Amino acid sequence: MGERQVLLCDLDGVVWRRAVPIPGSVEALNDLIASGWEVLFITNSSHDPASHHVERLESLGVPASDRVLTSPMAAALLCEPGERVLCAAGPGVRLELERRGCEVVPGESDVPGAVDAVVVGLHPEFDYRRLGVAMRAVRSGARLIGTNSDPTFPTEGELLPGGGSILAAVATASGVAPVIAGKPEAPMADLITTRLAGPVMRLVMVGDRASTDGRMAEAVGAEFAHVLTGVDDDAPSDTGSHDDLRAVADWLLERGRADRGD
Repeated sequence: MGERQVLLCDLDGVVWRRAVPIPGSVEALNDLIASGWEVLFITNSSHDPASHHVERLESLGVPASDRVLTSPMAAALLCEPGERVLCAAGPGVRLELERRGCEVVPGESDVPGAVDAVVVGLHPEFDYRRLGVAMRAVRSGARLIGTNSDPTFPTEGELLPGGGSILAAVATASGVAPVIAGKPEAPMADLITTRLAGPVMRLVMVGDRASTDGRMAEAVGAEFAHVLTGVDDDAPSDTGSHDDLRAVADWLLERGRADRGD
């Protein structure tokens, strides 16, 4: 257990941009896994279930079963079994809330009776009416939980609004500051620590956004390797900025060879 080397790897902007893998990323991951690195994928993406990311990774040839941790997983841990939770988010959040044992109510229209919490995530169908439903629930006493605060996420050719943009609208309308579940906040840190379940000799977080991935690395005691394939053009990190995940893998593998005296 003490010899473990673990890479915490962001997905959007590191492994792929929406539907398109970033060149060299798949080979880089498989080279690290073949050399003994354990890879955990840590994503703030909240619309799709974790199984969707697992299937995408495995379709690319990257083993990912039980290796994906998502912001909906972290958000569900902020709710208690049996609570009524209004889901102003996509199917990924709804599934995790149901697994948690919550009574999930839809966010399309006002629901009779009080709800205990409102969970907000990336939700392409979100509109003015749904904003009003979420606002009224929070103003009536429901806790406001956000899967993440990312204002944008990268696609093949542009940035799109992220779940944090929707959350900001609900927080502004309700006048309540949200509790954030995903990177870089404590609920995600707790999820990662629980999943690691023991000592790690070397822990590295690779990501494209210093404000989330860099702070996440700090929260779990990892080195931060920043890549230039996503949101941030440049950012300070423990290991400097790298062109892409391929460059990070080469650096880690070379460092391993040097440590062994190869």
